[in-house]
Amino acid sequence: MLETSVRLLRLLSLLQSRPDWPGGELARRLDVTTRTVRNDVERLRILGYQIHSTTGTAGGYRLGAGAALPPLILDDEEAVAVAVSLHAAAAGTVSGIEETSLRALTKLQQMLPSRLRHRIDAMDAATVSVAGRGPTVAAETLTAISAAIRDHEQLRFDYRGHDGTEATRAAEPHRLVYTGRRWYLLAWDTGRADWRTFRADRIRLRIPNGPRFTPREPPSDAATHVVRGVGSTAWPYQARVHLHAPMERLSEILPPTVGLLHDDGVLETGGETLHNVAAFLGTLGVPFTVLDPPELRDLLHSLATRYANA
Repeated sequence: MLETSVRLLRLLSLLQSRPDWPGGELARRLDVTTRTVRNDVERLRILGYQIHSTTGTAGGYRLGAGAALPPLILDDEEAVAVAVSLHAAAAGTVSGIEETSLRALTKLQQMLPSRLRHRIDAMDAATVSVAGRGPTVAAETLTAISAAIRDHEQLRFDYRGHDGTEATRAAEPHRLVYTGRRWYLLAWDTGRADWRTFRADRIRLRIPNGPRFTPREPPSDAATHVVRGVGSTAWPYQARVHLHAPMERLSEILPPTVGLLHDDGVLETGGETLHNVAAFLGTLGVPFTVLDPPELRDLLHSLATRYANA
């Protein structure tokens, strides 16, 4: 009986490791006959696992999704990765999943062997996060938006702008983009007949969704469009600056939300005032050349003269 149980666990681990398995290869891996593999597959099905099979010389097995979540078998590195992810999720920007993440993490840690539990406990004790937290978004909002994107259904929602005013919007959702601090929705605004970027924490969905739509071709990839909008075009004053430093260095010092960094070192950014843009560039600690606008070059020249006189 014990040998059968161990073999079932090994079979389940193999089925979870890749999409398709020929029956003969499973038999060789488990050192049993193909008939034993068939019997073991039936035992797993009785336990609730959805395992699809095909017959013939090229037949095999595929583990499918069931109505309920069956036990998973994780190797050491996978278990540690899941634990770290759950720990991060408990303190992330999606509200409503903190307690759920902690419950799942507690269950996982109780089942881990001591060697792995010690690794995770040591990392928790040695790690201090100084990352700034952005506004939280309800998990239900993100899942509802994701479902509308998948099903090509128009969204209707109340949206609070940066000035605090609210308006009802209708949009065809394209992608959710996470910048590390905030969630954004890239969508085609039907009322304005243009692509718009919405902060997900400012969205209050209306039910039901609108009609289905045929997806449009976005102006660029979703991440690029959102970063350009959030970091440059959304500001009253916009600038293009060539940063003279290796891309590895620029990637380290520039968070995604400051603007769009091109492969040639050109940064598209912006600010409430040109003084804000000048001050930001001064904090980077790298040489740069202003491409646009000319008024920013004039301001920097004036500031350089003032600082030199000081």
